[in-house]
Amino acid sequence: MVSAVILVSGGLDSTTLLSIAIDQGYQCYALSFDYGQRHRVELDAATEISRLNGVVEHKIVSLNLNAFGGSALTDNSINVPTEITTGIPVTYVPARNTIFLSYALAWAEVLGCQDIFIGVNAVDYSGYPDCRPEYVDSFAAMANLATKSAVEGDKVKIHTPLIALTKGEIIKKGISLGVDYSKTISCYQANEKGEACGVCDSCRLRRQGFQQVEVSDPTRYELKTN
Repeated sequence: MVSAVILVSGGLDSTTLLSIAIDQGYQCYALSFDYGQRHRVELDAATEISRLNGVVEHKIVSLNLNAFGGSALTDNSINVPTEITTGIPVTYVPARNTIFLSYALAWAEVLGCQDIFIGVNAVDYSGYPDCRPEYVDSFAAMANLATKSAVEGDKVKIHTPLIALTKGEIIKKGISLGVDYSKTISCYQANEKGEACGVCDSCRLRRQGFQQVEVSDPTRYELKTN
């Protein structure tokens, strides 16, 4: 069986991604990151989702991107926006996907596998430059120049099966594969119970996706009290 490293955050997209890789016959190694994000509770979801899907191994790598800040996800002095924004939003984490893919590349080389899956999306995405096809193509080109295995002939491939799908199409695909979206956490500022705020960009896109396919939204939202 062919092995692959799958980037699993615990959110809707990466959970669908994992199910796609399993459906395609890959033996999956799940990789998550505790990078100083305010929504660290997503790692509990990633752990449970990896367990339920029977991955070979699930690693959580600790990073310290909050040492740099520069994003509402890693700097508590920057508020997560609750209104629709234009341009690249403050929830963009500088170089995040480059760092994540670099770690995935290192683990893949150690494992002796040439396949890496990442759930980037260029349709219903929030304006992040490291979610575009040209970025992924450029990283793959670099990876195949930078690793011992690639130089010796085992070229790496970055799989992005969600990149051209709408959020609704991602959900529809996941449902066809039996994904339980109630286990996933997408919110940028979910509370300790894993309840979503309902007003950030990620919550908005997620809710719209369920509306697009006319499926009941299983997200647990935080109850606001006056």
